[in-house]
Amino acid sequence: MTGRRDRARALRLKAGDDVKRGLAAAFAPGEAERHDRTPLGWFARALRVPGRERRIVVQAAKATLAATGAWLLATLVLKLPQPFLAPYAAIFLVEATVYRSMRGWVQQVGSVATGVLLAAVAGQLIPSQAVALAVVVFVGLLAGNWRRFGDSGVWVGVTGMLLVSYGTARDPALMGDRLLETAIGAAIGVAVNTLIFPPLYGERLATAADRLATALADLLESLSDLVRRDEPGNLDDLLSQAQDARSQVLAAEEAAGLTREGRLLNLRRGRPKAGARHERPLRTLIALWPSVAQLITAVHTTAVRREQHPFEYPWPDARESLADLVHLLAGAVQAVAVAGAPVDLEECRALLEKLEERLVTAEEDGVPARLGLGTMTLPARLLVEKLEDR
Repeated sequence: MTGRRDRARALRLKAGDDVKRGLAAAFAPGEAERHDRTPLGWFARALRVPGRERRIVVQAAKATLAATGAWLLATLVLKLPQPFLAPYAAIFLVEATVYRSMRGWVQQVGSVATGVLLAAVAGQLIPSQAVALAVVVFVGLLAGNWRRFGDSGVWVGVTGMLLVSYGTARDPALMGDRLLETAIGAAIGVAVNTLIFPPLYGERLATAADRLATALADLLESLSDLVRRDEPGNLDDLLSQAQDARSQVLAAEEAAGLTREGRLLNLRRGRPKAGARHERPLRTLIALWPSVAQLITAVHTTAVRREQHPFEYPWPDARESLADLVHLLAGAVQAVAVAGAPVDLEECRALLEKLEERLVTAEEDGVPARLGLGTMTLPARLLVEKLEDR
């Protein structure tokens, strides 16, 4: 078994190296890493390496362009007095994705129109400016919670408050200007975000897949070492490691969702670097988590809490085979992160068959020990099946 474990460990290390080689520039250690933590180093990294930093710089430049363009259009072309809402709306519509910009434009214009209408009604019916302000803010904030307004719902109360406090709630022309400048600013923000380097997040998939595969593989390695022991002892470290892996699962799900959303209505969605080749490996890794969690629960129940259940810790030779299987699965999981890389499961199937045969034939183990072994073998089988179906 030693040779088999060595080959699995070599496979795992090779798979990790293949992924990290492509990310070396982004995660270089030593002096370069410390340099990138300074503002100047951060900006140099944004210019040098595609990724989060460059996307932040590009989005900031686009928001600046949108705000300036909205202000110039409102003041020089349309001659609107004090069109502060135009650049304000433009900045907020340079969203993280094109889809959010489109959705935000509809929500923002709708919420501002509602705020204008609310201020107009209050201005006509309530003589006192202070009372009108209180009514508009209260009703506007309540109305802004309508789910159709989304994150733009706060604009209902804010717009109404601004119009009442500036004394323009009784002037239909000025209120029309506020609505017009908001619509113009929002439209310019959407246009800039849609037409100028619309954001994509494909590179996140490769990073998320690498981190999740490493977390799951390390967790399986720890589990393998633990199963080999006669007395596993305290599992707090393993459970803490499992929580870390769960965090990586959530981060991977977020990256996958943002990448899918980023392609909606995006003119650059057909680019090869949009991360499509990493989607399937990442989906596979995310799908592995429930079985890994079940395996941890099975080991915890069988090894630590066996006095409360009709299970016994399996015999050492049975646990050795299970530990070898889990160790090989760690290497296979790490290999999944390399898009297109083959994952050899032949030895995993052989060990799984050996364990299941023992469950059926080894009556000398006793029922409690066989129940314990079966409890731990089932999640391992599910892992193998999910890797086969990837």
